[in-house]
Formats: sequence, structure tokens, C-alpha cells
Amino acid sequence: MKKGLLLINLGTPDNCDTASVRRYLKEFLSDKRVIDLPAPIRYLLLYGVILPFRPKQSAHAYQAIWTEEGSPLLLNSLSLKKKLQEKLADDYQVALGMRYGKPSLETALAELSMCSAITILPLYPQYSSAATGSTIEKIMALIAEKSTHPSVHIIRDFYNQPAFIQAQAELIKPYIANHDHLLLSYHGVPERHIMRAGCSKVCTEACPPVTEMNQTCYRAQCYATSTQLADYLQLDTSRYSTAFQSRLGKTPWIKPYTDECLPELARRGIKRLAVACPSFVADCLETIEEIGIRAREQWLGLGGEELTLIPCLNDSDGWVEAIISSFLT
Repeated sequence: MKKGLLLINLGTPDNCDTASVRRYLKEFLSDKRVIDLPAPIRYLLLYGVILPFRPKQSAHAYQAIWTEEGSPLLLNSLSLKKKLQEKLADDYQVALGMRYGKPSLETALAELSMCSAITILPLYPQYSSAATGSTIEKIMALIAEKSTHPSVHIIRDFYNQPAFIQAQAELIKPYIANHDHLLLSYHGVPERHIMRAGCSKVCTEACPPVTEMNQTCYRAQCYATSTQLADYLQLDTSRYSTAFQSRLGKTPWIKPYTDECLPELARRGIKRLAVACPSFVADCLETIEEIGIRAREQWLGLGGEELTLIPCLNDSDGWVEAIISSFLT
């Protein structure tokens, strides 16, 4: 029987209007792994604070990046799926599902119903409970409902996978020569997520190398990705920085914050800044709007001459080959 490859990304609203964004945020932020607070507090926060106000603000941000064809995240993910299917031909059936929104995980699993074995690839390089953990929990619950279970192979993370590092680094490489500095900006998580993952404390400087003691620490995995990218690109520590973006609410998130790093880099005399986002494999709201628009405006306001957003892996040939060579053995 044919094998299956299930690509999973976080999700996107169906459209960029306020109602669509509200539906998406309601599903996303109702997840107990995303807002990991007791149910009554989570309910009050979601329905009393977030949903009455944030959908309009987020809709405005989505409108700034929306294309005639729709959501950049969805379009990039569908293009990756198409390229993989063309490369794998009849050996694999490739499906795409979103943890929240459409195409749903249920729809994606239905496409793979005739597959005897499925490789599940959550498209998050570094493991976090809020993204990877939630995705694996959901997809396994859906599989458990089936009368016949396929053989399942789950890619939990790939933050240090050589083919991923090479594909990401090769996208960054052309920008190094004509920029003063490389900022590697990762999606942030609340500090309490790091503690619940087993860390005895949240590091304030670069995390130590990943070992058995901190192998599920999201922050440590991000720093490991940065180190390997810098090694591949032959960058010394003065030429690149690591930071974390997209924090929400008033609780402490892992630091340093991207928007607070920009003034520090400007004070160092850096003028031409390149930014890559190695926790995202597809360009989306957090890369195009948060970095490509808002961070760029902030940088220019600080006296910087240029901030260049380096595209994510998206459907690049190197990323397609990395998936086939590394995850489908």
C-alpha cells in the first residue's frame, strides 16, 4: 500500500476580515496548551479581554499581507505540498492539515485513509508544547478514533537536522555580504512553558548546548539552531544575534525580545540589518507583517538604513529535498 506524508502547520484565518480572524483566534486561543492557565481563567481572558478587542487589530495586520489568492501561509504550504507530491510521485500521498482552521487535520487524514504508514511532519523546527505538543496530541487523538491504525512516524523536531540547517543557511547566505548584521528572530513562548518543560531556570544569556538535561527546552533548541547556522555561514558572534518575537500579554516571555534588540543594534552603529526567522518554515503574519513591516518601520525610525526580511524556506528546492532525504527514510 502507498505511504503517506502529512504536513501540519499552525493555521490561518479563512479571510482577513474581523469575523474570520475572531473565529480563528477563538479556536487557537481556546487550546489549553496555548493559554496554559486554569480553565476559568483561560475563559475569562479569552472572552473578556482578547476576543472583544484583538480580532480587529489582528485583522488589520492580516489585511496588510493578504494576497489576491489568499493567506500567504496557506499558499506557501500548499505550494510545498504540491512540489513534494510531484517529486514523490506514486510512492507517497502528500496531505496538508492545519492545527487550527482549514484545511483541517480531519480532512488531511481522510486524504491518507488508504495509506498503511504515515510520516507526520509538524512544520515547527523547534519543539514547543504550545505548537508541536498540541499538534501531536490532536493528530494522535484523531488517529485513535479510527478502527484501523496506520503505522505512524512522528518528526518531533528538526532544529539541528543537517539538511534543514543547510537549506535555511543557503537562503540566508546571499544576504550576508551586503548587510552589517544578521538577526535570527524566533517565535517566543512564555517563560512558564520553559519551566514546565523541565528547565530548572530560564536562561538570561545564550542557552547551553542541548543535552539530555534540556533536550525539550524550546529556547535551548533555538540557540542550537542559531549556533549551527552561524557555523555553516562562518559568522563570528559579533555578526549575528538571537531574539524572540510575537509575545502576547503581560506575563514574562523568553528573552531577549526582538523589538528591544533593535535599539541595541542601532546603538552599535549597525545600519544594514538582515533578519531571518528560523522557527517558521513558511512566510506568514509573524514574518511578513511583524518583521517585514513593523520591525522595519521601527528600525528606520532608529536611524537604520535598511532592514531586509529574508524569506522563509517556503517551497524552496533545498527545503523540498531536505524533507525527502531526511524525513522519509
